[in-house]
Amino acid sequence: MNFDKLKILTSAICFFCGSFLFAQQRIPSDVVISPENLAQYLNDSVKNKLSKNGKITETVLTEYFRQKFAERFFYDWHSVPSRFQQYRQLYDNESGHLSRAKELMTDFSATTSWLLPFNHPNGEAVKPHPFQHLARQHKMVDVGFAYFYDQKNPVYLQYFINQRNSLIDALKSGKYEKVEGGNGVFEVFITGYRVLNWLTVHNLFLGEKNYSDHDQLVTIATLLQHGENLYENNPKYRPGNHQTRGMSSLAMLSILLRDFKGTDLWYQRSMSILEEHLTREVNPDGFQFERTVHYHMGDIENYFYVYQLAQISQIQVNQVWKNKLQSLFTTLAKIAYPDKSAPVLQDCTDRTWAESEDISETMTLGYLLFNDPELGYFAQNRVEAGMFWFLQDKQLNLLNAIEKKKPSFSSLSFPDTRYYVMRQGWNKNDKMMIISAGLDPNKPDHQHGDMLGVQAMANGKIILPNYQVYYELPDFELFKNSLVKNVALVDNELQGKEWTPNKGKTGFGKFGILPKPQTILWQSNKNYDIFVGSHDGFKNVGVDYSRQVIFVKNDFWIIKDNFSSDKLHTYKQVWQGHYTIEKKPELLRSVFPDAMGCDILQLLPVSQVSQSGARGKQWSIVEKNDEKDFNFVTVIFPFNGYGNRINEFEVQPDLKGWKVNQLSFAAEGNRFCSISNSQNSYLLNVKKIALKNLILTFSKETDIFIQEKENAVLISALGCQQVLMNISGSISNSMNEKTIGNSTPFNPGEKITCKIK
Repeated sequence: MNFDKLKILTSAICFFCGSFLFAQQRIPSDVVISPENLAQYLNDSVKNKLSKNGKITETVLTEYFRQKFAERFFYDWHSVPSRFQQYRQLYDNESGHLSRAKELMTDFSATTSWLLPFNHPNGEAVKPHPFQHLARQHKMVDVGFAYFYDQKNPVYLQYFINQRNSLIDALKSGKYEKVEGGNGVFEVFITGYRVLNWLTVHNLFLGEKNYSDHDQLVTIATLLQHGENLYENNPKYRPGNHQTRGMSSLAMLSILLRDFKGTDLWYQRSMSILEEHLTREVNPDGFQFERTVHYHMGDIENYFYVYQLAQISQIQVNQVWKNKLQSLFTTLAKIAYPDKSAPVLQDCTDRTWAESEDISETMTLGYLLFNDPELGYFAQNRVEAGMFWFLQDKQLNLLNAIEKKKPSFSSLSFPDTRYYVMRQGWNKNDKMMIISAGLDPNKPDHQHGDMLGVQAMANGKIILPNYQVYYELPDFELFKNSLVKNVALVDNELQGKEWTPNKGKTGFGKFGILPKPQTILWQSNKNYDIFVGSHDGFKNVGVDYSRQVIFVKNDFWIIKDNFSSDKLHTYKQVWQGHYTIEKKPELLRSVFPDAMGCDILQLLPVSQVSQSGARGKQWSIVEKNDEKDFNFVTVIFPFNGYGNRINEFEVQPDLKGWKVNQLSFAAEGNRFCSISNSQNSYLLNVKKIALKNLILTFSKETDIFIQEKENAVLISALGCQQVLMNISGSISNSMNEKTIGNSTPFNPGEKITCKIK
């Protein structure tokens, strides 16, 4: 054998032996290491530090990790007694913690099964949804708190130990739910939550004599097994919050337990995948890609845990962490209602049937992280109760003097996520509307049937609501679809189609088909905001559809729904809220206890209005029957008190100084209508205009805004498509300060100035 071949053979043998030894030292994912063998998996430097006469006792190892948790965890466990007293004073949560702890301990024995089917102790069959929450171990945190509320009753600590051991036994025997069945005990999301909750409980109990050295090491060993499982089963990026939750926990474990071999690989992989989630799933406009406030805030927590632990351990993270995390908080400020809550966007599940989302606790966290007064505007003097245990004392002390500044955001768009916000301002009674016009192509699982739907607040009241949902309710599909949104419909078609329940049968489901939207125009100026968009949700029945939303600053909105087909259809608008029919069928009205209210006025004749509802919610359906082409032209008119409503007894009502169909010049069209004051006019379905010497004709009916000035007329295109405009009687015409002729294409959003005598 020559020398080169010998070198190759030697290298191969060394590589094989090294790989074998590394594999032997790798933390296993299919079994929990026994405490007496745990020291074998330590890094060499830690081994050398702790070893005496070649041995590391359980006592030494446990004391070492108690010290490391005191240094590395979110708070020092030595402070649990004083921190618990502070928590008790700040939050009235005792009954809640005790109640939820009792629920868990009553519903599942300490030595529970981890494989369906099985029964609760009372003999009832365990359903998938409660089983998933058992696997996540949410209520084990309540068990931890119950221990302290109930004068350190050891039954709670022992329940945790026994239930942890029951999972270890299930892992050993293979008798646990696998991922393929939809309720996998070691599915990435479920495992991630269990790690977070067990870390919380572990740190709470570290100072307790009943939590023996042996049991502390068993918990650490179990967490190591969980970490290796997360590592092995997540070799690359997968979209969605399930992997984000799991990788957040893997990163936490890699920081807290970095004394073990292989955890450096955990850190590298988890941080790499999390950064990919940050880059891919936090859109450039700052919105989480699933387009839901609930999961947006959930991702903030996922990233926060890692960011916070890295800062505590002085581990440098890439700049993308700070930039993206801060943008997630700023986004919540941008979409907030004037009362500092947020609209209910897509799957929000924090408070079932609520019509807004409380973001104050999340924004308080943002203020503590970034010390931004505009985030402080939404903050309160305490964080969410659960988050209290993940913040350091120096951060909590900042809440004693929060610096607040009204946000500078006005009307704006999220061009990637495609939400559009029309805002009057930040005073209590100011108006605000948000339009939903996006669909994530990769994971639309949490998307509702609300394409081009709106939500609005005025005078401190939500006048066009959407509702939070609950996956377990049998009418979840109804509340996720378009009958319970502020949208337009055709015949009996709903936007969401092909409903598919999830594998685990927990109640969650998603639509296989949702409309694909297109944004045609978004503009904001001192006179109006305008959104124009379309979607293909009714193509299956041969109908083209588009919607225009115009905010007449700062008075009211005009919403125009456009339908076109070769066949006869029934066209519909759906409006959410408790409205009564005041002038059949043209006027709907809602009045709140303080006499604030909202009128919904149809400017074109409609056929009928029907009303329905469920779960204490109500919606009105405005219909126009047997039409091929039709436009709803609707005014959303908030008012403050009886005298400021739309007067239903007037033939031509006054809208805060705006007149309906009372122009000072001539205009015509098949379904023409107008809203105007002394200088400005919104002309809808207009074909021809004669204003002084100026005559404007359009190739097809369109929508425009006209502003009369001395010796000039400004014309803005508000329609959905290009038209050809012919101009006569003007001295000159210009667009973007460039002279144009008397016949010109006129596209949505374009503005033309005509000089006249």
